[in-house]
Amino acid sequence: MAGIKETPRQKMMGILYLVLLGIAATTVTDHVLDAFRNLTVSLETSTKNVQTTVSNSFASFEATNLKNDPVRAQPIHDRAKKVQTSIADLDKYITEIKNELIKEGGGIEEATGDVKARADIDISPRLMIAGGNAKKLRGLILDTRKKIYASLGTTEDKGPKLALNAEDPPKRPGVPRTTWEDDNFGEGIPLTAAITALTKIQADMKNTESEVVRNILGEANTVNVVLDRFEAVAVAPSSYILVGQEYKASVFLTASSTTSNPEITVGGQKLNVVDGKGLYTTVASSEGEKTWSGVIRVKESSGNIKEYKLPEQTYTVARPSAVVSPDKMNVFYIGIPNPVSVSAPGFAKDKIRVGIAGGEISGSNGSYNVIVRNPGKVTINVTGQTEAGKTVTLGSSEFRTKRIPTPRVKFGGKSGGRLGTGAMKAQNRIFAVLEDFEFDAKFEISHFSMYITKPRGEPQVFESNNNAFTQQMQAAMGGITSGSRVFFDNIFATGPDGMKRQLDPIAFMVE
Repeated sequence: MAGIKETPRQKMMGILYLVLLGIAATTVTDHVLDAFRNLTVSLETSTKNVQTTVSNSFASFEATNLKNDPVRAQPIHDRAKKVQTSIADLDKYITEIKNELIKEGGGIEEATGDVKARADIDISPRLMIAGGNAKKLRGLILDTRKKIYASLGTTEDKGPKLALNAEDPPKRPGVPRTTWEDDNFGEGIPLTAAITALTKIQADMKNTESEVVRNILGEANTVNVVLDRFEAVAVAPSSYILVGQEYKASVFLTASSTTSNPEITVGGQKLNVVDGKGLYTTVASSEGEKTWSGVIRVKESSGNIKEYKLPEQTYTVARPSAVVSPDKMNVFYIGIPNPVSVSAPGFAKDKIRVGIAGGEISGSNGSYNVIVRNPGKVTINVTGQTEAGKTVTLGSSEFRTKRIPTPRVKFGGKSGGRLGTGAMKAQNRIFAVLEDFEFDAKFEISHFSMYITKPRGEPQVFESNNNAFTQQMQAAMGGITSGSRVFFDNIFATGPDGMKRQLDPIAFMVE
């Protein structure tokens, strides 16, 4: 990385500061003092603009690299944040010094926008030199530089040149050598010039922060995907052949990354990807040759998506003895109708008979509903009637039985967190909601407790024997303010299986 690049405007302000400082050493006029004040305003404006650039750099990085590739991007983000923290600590100290100088100078005069005693040449030497603030400031600047170089993984003698520095001025012919402290805050320096010097240091700090942060965050875009897992694979175009046909298979070595999973889609459906591999499953519902294809999408560090299309895959479905497939899930849930479809190639649907061991089944013509009462397993048995009237066994299938999942409590569409005062007051009940559940199963809330704690107040406790607020609850909710906390606990609900369950509590902070 090269040295910190200053814009022409920043270079001009630095030169102007040196010129003004030289003029101030010989004579202090209102024109010179006004020039220092104008320079301070210009530096402050420049600093604000640079801060916006830094904030935008972090926002862009967090929305792309950190979101898309957190394993690689997080260490880079942490290093950049350390630089930002070091700069912020130094900026805080400089602001404290400026406030102290302004206070000693009688505050800001409304007419000039400058400190009242701006021409005073005793305050800066007294507070900054005799008081030791300049020496301490120089030490903090040098310490901040070391921290920045450490974040860059280099040292000052090998790393880039930083705009932020506290070097003694070079020796000038015929002029006694001075220190950095005396040159900026020593004898003969007007108070407004000392404030300008501190503002210039803050501007140099922000320029350094902007350039260093930009370069550190930019490292993420040079990181390549590391392929660190290898596996031997054999792929055959078809897994079903006839006698006399030639069997072919491609054998090769695959590579994947342990830190980055691709997105794999087959027929518009996203697959669950583990260790770089997605498992595609489908239930064969008819005979014949079947084909499928898909797309693999890989996110690059920049957030761009690279797409790879899978070659068309072929498989053959042979005639089974019977096919039993659930319409919604691969399990049966207790207390609700579980629809299943049953078919057997070679048999008309009205010639198929379906029975169940461990449950109840109803329906006809291939469409059935299964009711189960207990967790465990059930077996569906399928028979068929031939044209001769003979009953033959076509097969059986075993299914797991499970209880309906426990719902989540919702209040105002949320399960906790922060909620505005208006949104809180607009609600009058809580709900037990089954999220991502395929069946239409409802839970009825039979009891809950509500706790309201206002700022610096004692908790209020209320009870309800259904999901609706009591009058006392509604009255209490009408008095909540920002900073209040609302907590729902002891929540009980009953589902279609008739089982009473205690639900997890939820808590809200009122904004």
